[in-house]
Amino acid sequence: MTSTPVPNTFSSAKNLFAPSDNALDQPDTVLDLGTFLESHLSPSVAKELITTAQALVGPRGRGIYATDESPEAMDALLRAEAEDSDEKPKPYGDDDRRERRKGWKKDAYDVLSSEFVSGVILSSETLLDFNLGPSLISKGIIVGVRAHGELAPLPTSPFEFIVQGLDNLLPNLQAARAAGARFSKWRAPIACTSPALELPTQVSLDVQAETLAMFAAISQQAGLVPIVEPDVEFSADASLERSVEVHEKAIGMIYARCREHGVLLEGTLLKPSFPQPGLKHPSRSSTTPKDIALATLAVVSRAVPSAVPGVVFLSGGLPSSVAVSYLSAVNALVNSSSAPSPFARLPPLTFSYGRAIQGDAIKHWLKGEKDSMKSSLEEACKSCYKAAKGE
Repeated sequence: MTSTPVPNTFSSAKNLFAPSDNALDQPDTVLDLGTFLESHLSPSVAKELITTAQALVGPRGRGIYATDESPEAMDALLRAEAEDSDEKPKPYGDDDRRERRKGWKKDAYDVLSSEFVSGVILSSETLLDFNLGPSLISKGIIVGVRAHGELAPLPTSPFEFIVQGLDNLLPNLQAARAAGARFSKWRAPIACTSPALELPTQVSLDVQAETLAMFAAISQQAGLVPIVEPDVEFSADASLERSVEVHEKAIGMIYARCREHGVLLEGTLLKPSFPQPGLKHPSRSSTTPKDIALATLAVVSRAVPSAVPGVVFLSGGLPSSVAVSYLSAVNALVNSSSAPSPFARLPPLTFSYGRAIQGDAIKHWLKGEKDSMKSSLEEACKSCYKAAKGE
């Protein structure tokens, strides 16, 4: 049985823009971009990529709300939160679950303000099937889409993974752009243990760096700003020093591959995890947000090229209060740094949080407490905004 091919919405990157935008492709336009362009890049495409990337991290404090859970993951999250809220279980069918997913997303998006949130990452279902992008765009919030697929075990290392989704990625992202998306995100999980347990493997790091670079290049070809997300997990026994080592190595490899693929770094963003000790390391409980901040800024200053316009951290399952405290400590350290410290010349460091923003709000929503849900979501966004300013 053959599958129906995904329609190719655009034949080339040139067709992403109206004739008036294509008129920007003049030699002197390159000078207006403030950077040197390689020959394969269109000035009109580059101009929009750079402008969008900068808007996602500015003005300082604004960040991204990540709502890109797959339908299955969203159902599981709602079911788990309902159980925690003592909601009586209901026998939801497929249509009921679909409407519940749509209802939550719609109500959450209605609350958002562009004062605190610059962009929202949507799943393909939310963007293409529910068509909820226009409601965000009308508020001045930039719409993004999850680009990565599901995970498959790495054959040589069953505790590490290959991320699927490169097949048909270009037409999928072109369809997302036609629906209003202007950026995309790809998550690559990276195991992190003590050196004795030998994770991550070099093969895994090579695979993730190459995959993220290919994604970034294809995303820009489709006219979308790529957010590359190396998610270094912290469930094992790695020390803070080991986490810093793995973060720095992985991020450095990703950008080395991005340069090989001709990615315009000025039109990308990085979404890393915070370097931190593993849950099984004895120093976990004694490590402070200030320790995390110093480690995080060391990684960013050493591994992230200065051409990248911003860093949007993931919360990675951290409790909301912890994710906010880490972000606040990072930016407080930036605020207290001055030249010649490299921390004084870093790009905006903000958030791309999901559960850390919506965790409490979902509980209220499931109980039908719409006013409490609204207040909770608004307060969470405001807290993240203040943390991204070091307040």
